[in-house]
Amino acid sequence: MIDYAIKPLAPGAHQFQVDVTIQSPDPAGQLVSLPAWIPGSYMIRDFAKNIVSLGARSGETPLELVKLDKQTWRLPVCSGPVKISYQVYAWDLSVRGAHLDTTHGFFNGTSVFLRVHGQEEQACLVDIAPPDGEAYADWRLATTLTSCGAPRLAFGLYGAGNYDELIDHPVEMGRFSHAAFEVAGVPHEIVISGKHYADMERICADLQRICTQHVQLFGELPEMERYLFLVMAVGEGYGGLEHRSSTALICKRDDLPQKRVPEMSDGYRQFLGLCSHEYFHLWNVKRIRPLKLMRADLTQEAYTTLLWFFEGVTSYYDDLALVRSGCIDPRAYLELLAKTITRVYRSGGRRKQSVADSSFDAWTKFYKQDENAPNAIVSYYTKGALIALLLDQIIRRDTAGRQSLDDIMRVLWQRYGRRDIGLGEDEVERVTAELTGLDLKGFFDRAVRGCEELELAPALDRVGIGFSLRPARGAADQGGVKEPAQEKEPAAPRLVLGVATRSEGRDVVIANVFDQGAAQLAGISAGDVLIAIDGLRVTEANMDNLMARAINGTPLEVHVFRRDELMRFEVTPLPAVADTCELWIREPVDKPTVDCRQAWLSAVQASA
Repeated sequence: MIDYAIKPLAPGAHQFQVDVTIQSPDPAGQLVSLPAWIPGSYMIRDFAKNIVSLGARSGETPLELVKLDKQTWRLPVCSGPVKISYQVYAWDLSVRGAHLDTTHGFFNGTSVFLRVHGQEEQACLVDIAPPDGEAYADWRLATTLTSCGAPRLAFGLYGAGNYDELIDHPVEMGRFSHAAFEVAGVPHEIVISGKHYADMERICADLQRICTQHVQLFGELPEMERYLFLVMAVGEGYGGLEHRSSTALICKRDDLPQKRVPEMSDGYRQFLGLCSHEYFHLWNVKRIRPLKLMRADLTQEAYTTLLWFFEGVTSYYDDLALVRSGCIDPRAYLELLAKTITRVYRSGGRRKQSVADSSFDAWTKFYKQDENAPNAIVSYYTKGALIALLLDQIIRRDTAGRQSLDDIMRVLWQRYGRRDIGLGEDEVERVTAELTGLDLKGFFDRAVRGCEELELAPALDRVGIGFSLRPARGAADQGGVKEPAQEKEPAAPRLVLGVATRSEGRDVVIANVFDQGAAQLAGISAGDVLIAIDGLRVTEANMDNLMARAINGTPLEVHVFRRDELMRFEVTPLPAVADTCELWIREPVDKPTVDCRQAWLSAVQASA
């Protein structure tokens, strides 16, 4: 057994103290290392950079640790036991790292627990201690690590069967809200840290419906004692990371529902979608997973072309589960779907990069986006979700409603996830063809390995959903549901510069310059600070109004600062392209169309 001990040594200095005791070190010289990345987030993060100091002893004898590379050390030849002690700087307020201050502590095992090479399959015992002092006497602890004597929600001894399990259970400590509910006979809990005013009862009721929907899709929960939602509520933030029996989430506190406010806000709907996404990962990623990510070497990149499936399909089902569970109505679901389609159509990179390539290049492109990213890459999340939607509709259409993507997911769970067998790079395509009897190679060539536009309109038409693309009406226009009595579109689209901007204090900074847009053709660059348009100062609030005065074919005088140099450009605005999606429920439609729509949105089999 490998013994670990971790304690918030100095919350004000953001440092955890960690000790690792190795009873039987490698007689040739024990190697230890810290991961460079965390499963589920495909970017090298070099967690070892946060180790402040590190030392080792055998009994009372100090041992010299030799650093071999950025994250690996070698102990000298010695007999055990050996104790390695080190401090970890924890100031990463994200779902991927470790964070500690006087209000709470959070860590993923990849950020704090050294791997003992050659002994990864040894059981691990973890002693998690609270900070010293009366100020922390009321701190509690939440994790799905197996208790080895620690009381519920308390510090003490926890265990894991091996190193992979050890690093797959994040830990939250401090003062937090706690609530519980049950799904499929398994306890589920939610912990919310940070100041908030959330209606915990409502959140539990909604999460119970969503989780139950996912369990019904797969037919069962993976084997686990309980599931835990770890939520950090902040002023601004959003993100989630899946684990084998829990998820770590960050959200805006204003996105959480308040008591006596029954309406479903956009923020709360987004929060439920995030929870739904991470919960679906219990099956799709944590159990159904690419062969190349099983037992991946966490010291270096692990490449797969399948992230479009594992993240994209999950992104399809996260919002679909909201409507199937009854948390939102079909109209709200179409609004979410329209916004996803809009995000894809506003990515010029979809014409240059396939989702298979986007998956493979996640390490260097998707997770390291720069100012040219919209022109060069496509998101395997958003386009992957649309591919899943289209594949689902094709299967439903060509099997007369007898099968759907739901059936594919169930079979993948039974054959691969339940039995812990990794998927080869072509396995998804092969299994889909086998189960449906359909020749889908052309579809996968075009949608997954190619850059052709997805044929969404006819697929949605089959289920009685109208589809259209129009120019955006303003910078905040993300698309949505087309109202029956909506005003007619203006005769000509608005004129635009072809840029995306962000605010930095009072400055309006150009974040992205889109290919073949007016700004790019004139020579304006990302990073330029917009000063004035036709002699009028630019602000975030008046940008749309200034552009509304533009006349087609007439240049505008645009002043910017590039670095510390004032520059003047003549820019001829161009008509906004039709990249904003609107969806609507078509009425009236015939009964077969209504049946197909109902089967899709309620997860029931349609009649043939």
